[in-house]
Amino acid sequence: MNAPTDLNATPRLEDFPYRLTDNVRFADLDPNQHVNNAVYATYFETGRVTLMKDPAFGLVPDGLAWIMVRLDIHFRAELTWPNTIEMGLGVSRFGRTSVTFDQVVFCEGRCVASSQSVSVLIDEVTRRPVPLTDAVRQNFERWWRRGFKPA
Repeated sequence: MNAPTDLNATPRLEDFPYRLTDNVRFADLDPNQHVNNAVYATYFETGRVTLMKDPAFGLVPDGLAWIMVRLDIHFRAELTWPNTIEMGLGVSRFGRTSVTFDQVVFCEGRCVASSQSVSVLIDEVTRRPVPLTDAVRQNFERWWRRGFKPA
């Protein structure tokens, strides 16, 4: 199913097959002593880039690149320092030239933020979108969010 994600539903970390951990940094805090809202975009970027740039996964064909064209963030709970976070990522949709990612940030078992983003595959020279290759689609298979499968 290539259904839209309910951004208000409470996510479960186990539904996201790609995971990594990170530390909340003191520099992530704002004057209210919690993680600044803009920092969450960096957490989500870390998850996407760490997955997509790993050559072992074959998600960036030669001569092509990914650009993010949309990012929606749902702030769910306050996050403070010091802490360790768990990040999860799952694919929730394919477009003709794009992939939609659902992502989460958890701390101490609680979802503190979730996001949905769209990345488009482009030609590095022309900077124009190109259709997803069969190989890229197949290489994303292991990263489908639980409950989502390609149509």
